[in-house]
Amino acid sequence: MAHLLQIQTQLITLPIPTSVIHPNIIAVKLIGVCASHANLRHAALVFDTLPTPNIFTYNTILRAFAQNNHWIHTLQYFNSQLSSPDAPGPDEYTFTSVLKACSGLSSAVDGEKIHGLVAKLGLESNVFVQNSLVDMYFKVGSFLVAQKLFDEMPERDVVSWNTLVSGLCLCGHVNKARRVFDSLVDKTLVSWSTMISGYAKLGRLEDARQLFDEMPERNVVCWNAMIAGYAQNEKYSEAIELFRRMQQMGAAGPNDVTLTSVLSACAHLGALDLGKWIDKFISRHRKELSLFLGNALADMYAKCGCILEARRIFDKMQERDVISWSIIITGLAMHGHANEAFGCFFEMLKCGLKPNEVTFMGLLTACTHAGLVDKGLNYFNTMNREYGIRPAVEHYGCVVDLLSRAGRLDEAESLINSMPMKPNVVVWGALLGGCQIYKDTWRGERVVHRILELDSEHSGSYVYLAKIYTSMGRLDEAARCRLRMQDDGVLRTPGCSWIEVDNTVYEFFMGDRSHPWSDKIYSKIKELGLKMKLAGYKPNTDLVVHSIDEEEKEDALSTHSEKLAIAFGILTTPDGTTIRVVKNLRVCDDCHDAIKIISTIVEREIIVRDRSRFHHFRSGKCSCNDYW
Repeated sequence: MAHLLQIQTQLITLPIPTSVIHPNIIAVKLIGVCASHANLRHAALVFDTLPTPNIFTYNTILRAFAQNNHWIHTLQYFNSQLSSPDAPGPDEYTFTSVLKACSGLSSAVDGEKIHGLVAKLGLESNVFVQNSLVDMYFKVGSFLVAQKLFDEMPERDVVSWNTLVSGLCLCGHVNKARRVFDSLVDKTLVSWSTMISGYAKLGRLEDARQLFDEMPERNVVCWNAMIAGYAQNEKYSEAIELFRRMQQMGAAGPNDVTLTSVLSACAHLGALDLGKWIDKFISRHRKELSLFLGNALADMYAKCGCILEARRIFDKMQERDVISWSIIITGLAMHGHANEAFGCFFEMLKCGLKPNEVTFMGLLTACTHAGLVDKGLNYFNTMNREYGIRPAVEHYGCVVDLLSRAGRLDEAESLINSMPMKPNVVVWGALLGGCQIYKDTWRGERVVHRILELDSEHSGSYVYLAKIYTSMGRLDEAARCRLRMQDDGVLRTPGCSWIEVDNTVYEFFMGDRSHPWSDKIYSKIKELGLKMKLAGYKPNTDLVVHSIDEEEKEDALSTHSEKLAIAFGILTTPDGTTIRVVKNLRVCDDCHDAIKIISTIVEREIIVRDRSRFHHFRSGKCSCNDYW
């Protein structure tokens, strides 16, 4: 882009006569390069300075917006073309971009209007336009119309068949798509990657991988299809492993799509080292920080515990959308920086952007972690009243959690009973959490029965019931509760923690002894346990529901997955290094107390991301101030 701007400056300061090169020809080249660098703002500036844009410049600007997924701008420029008396009429290349925008917006109404205009202009038999129409109808969910259009095509090219395979996969007809794919004599890389993506979207990853491994050759699109398939199906370790293989083979360099998928996997696993490598890769190759790549990078840093780095990327982005702002607001909320999150929200409004559902989830989360009940209720009421956003079940769950944590259990239950939709397990679970904190056993028992009506295998409810029955001396009922769990095959979700060391992500489960370093890890835990007790630590054995003696309960607590991961981190990283752990469940009270003391003993910062927020443990204190 720097070189492009230098050339453009020379064209302006040393103008070339239109008899030599027409401005529209120069504009087409400039817009094309801007589009390839995802710099749509500059592309629009170039186009808007043209006194009389011709059909080539119109098609170039439409293609620039469509290729970069700016669907609304594509339609806006197309409508201005139609409404301007001096503008040229659309041709087949115009409609390929415009129909792509309709597909991207899933707008059947706009697509049908464009189809009518295509027919009016006599372009319905053009193979390029027909392919775009078939693709559009598949993507807006009009399967029968798309199939009919394909069947009536007088001429089909390789794109037509790829479009059919893609459309059938998109509509869930993956077996039919496979039959079409197998019948193709000349299979292109596009058809291979389309079929792989089709399998991946249905979660059939083994079929997708088998097809991927059978490919005679691969380009970056094929690698992207498989890597994205893993990431979208929560197989994050597999996505990262395949990315490493892609690098080792050196057959195709990663592009923005590759890096976005891998950054998503890094964010979920807390794989900060690889995320940092991608950040450096982008800088080293002077890649433009596009909107999607910038969002993915900021999200990765926020979810890996580096909120300052996330803010650095956010500030560096030349273009930001509501997703960008929502990422930084949610990131600040997860780290307990409520006031900064509110400040970003007001900045966003000043920029003229309208918040969405995710933005408000971030704001409500910030209020929950800071205990700001009235402020949270105000944001909740503002959603619909000022922005026309109807609260979803997730928003209700967040407010119920906010009220429950503050001990306002009557209000929380009243809100649940007033919900316009049926409350789910998560909403009732938020109220149950408040019952546990404030020892409201009568309400808690009633809430548990509500949860079990919705999910008879909800292990947390059985565990809670067993606990309250035990605390009330109703030991027979507690025993029956545990027996029912066994008889019904109800299993507790196992605690799982991840830690990245030397670019490798290690996974630990509670009581895990599968790691090669298990003996050293358990020895380190025993050593830490002795030092912790000297520092005043008392294991919270009330958290263990099994009928075992106190010593066995202490042993059970000491082998929680996050403690194993932290011990491994202490053993394998240099003194003073920050230890970062990701956990799939909420950090229990005992682990929270233990990690505070461990941070003092080893003189390190320990960052733990549980399912709801970040905990920064340093010098015996946690950033959550014991409110989580």
